[in-house]
Amino acid sequence: MLKVVHLNTYDGNGGAGRACIRLNRALLSQNIDSKVIVHYKFGKDPQIGDFNTSLIQKAYTAATIILERIWAKRYLKAVKTPFSFAWFGRSVIHHPDVKNADVIHLHWVNHGFLNPSHIAQIAKLGKPIVWTFHDSNAFTGGCHVRYTCDHFQRECGSCPLFKRPSPADYSHRIWKKKQDAYAQLDFKINAPSSWMRASVLQSSLMKDRSVSQIPNTLETDVFKPADKHLARERAGFAKGKFIFLTGFMPSRKDMHKGMGYLMESLDLLRTRSGVHADDIELVVFGNRDTASVPNFPFKTSFLGKVDSDEQLALYYAAADAFLIPSLEDNLPYTVMESLSCATPVIAFTTGGIPDMVKHEYNGYLATYRSAESFADGMQWIINHPDRSKLQQQARQFIMDNFSEEIISKKHIDLYKQLLL
Repeated sequence: MLKVVHLNTYDGNGGAGRACIRLNRALLSQNIDSKVIVHYKFGKDPQIGDFNTSLIQKAYTAATIILERIWAKRYLKAVKTPFSFAWFGRSVIHHPDVKNADVIHLHWVNHGFLNPSHIAQIAKLGKPIVWTFHDSNAFTGGCHVRYTCDHFQRECGSCPLFKRPSPADYSHRIWKKKQDAYAQLDFKINAPSSWMRASVLQSSLMKDRSVSQIPNTLETDVFKPADKHLARERAGFAKGKFIFLTGFMPSRKDMHKGMGYLMESLDLLRTRSGVHADDIELVVFGNRDTASVPNFPFKTSFLGKVDSDEQLALYYAAADAFLIPSLEDNLPYTVMESLSCATPVIAFTTGGIPDMVKHEYNGYLATYRSAESFADGMQWIINHPDRSKLQQQARQFIMDNFSEEIISKKHIDLYKQLLL
């Protein structure tokens, strides 16, 4: 039986962790001996392994995660763009499940988990390695989100995120460490989206490597359609209103999530001819403190953090459309989850979102950074003459392209190719 071990920093905390665990579940359903081992474990799932064998080790791991973030503030500007210095790290090559695996599959390995030297160390095992890039960090000098910066196409340095950028700053030093480490290690890159694959091939660190493109998957038996009227009643949503659902609401200053554009587009929508504000409601889920959220131009309800996938699926199914104003995302799960629940998505044309949202087929792709265009998308879905058809197309597109069976088999084929 094929043995695969997945390495990720966390167990489901964030999109990469969820992608890792969902892939593991999909592979198990295909009779693959698949295991997940994490740097720091939050949950209690006994099927997920942990490199920390004692409370002291776990405390040390937590301390290094926190310390790296605190020390980083000495060098970084007060911006929300995530950056990893990789000051800490741990060896994984002596763990029995890693040693016994046929294939080692890396996922998101930051926050003190695998720094460049520990990644290079894996070469000693002589095993095939797959590395799925859930963001840009593996091929940059430290940033996870690039926006318009093209330094990753050279050797990084003079990083715009630094208080004192210079050609030989930390971003350049990190880039050099990665270059040295990658030269010692042969690995197969997997890019979940066409945008990520194109980015990898533009990078100075990775442009000569082979890159496959296999997307993430999700539990289509959990995130599934439901009768809109019954779902809305169970979710406690207002009857007779058009419901826009959206996720975590960061501050206006958080560029990554595009909050300012969403607020502007909602303001614009309210002024549009034929749009009746009393007929529209915005519903927000996520862990933002509701005491500090902005004033929305439409009636807004806050669900708070939703811990249950079944409950989250109900909210998606009960909504008329999902809004995601993100300015850079690889293959955001909120989009995939919403479409799987047969709820169309309004988004900017960015990152891997166009791999999932097909313009005016299962949602609307607005012009990048145009609040006017985003408002057009919201008005388009409100006035659509056949929303039930949009809903059917949303679900079918996910089943045809992202279901567990399809994605697991693509991964198995990749593993077997590497073992030949």
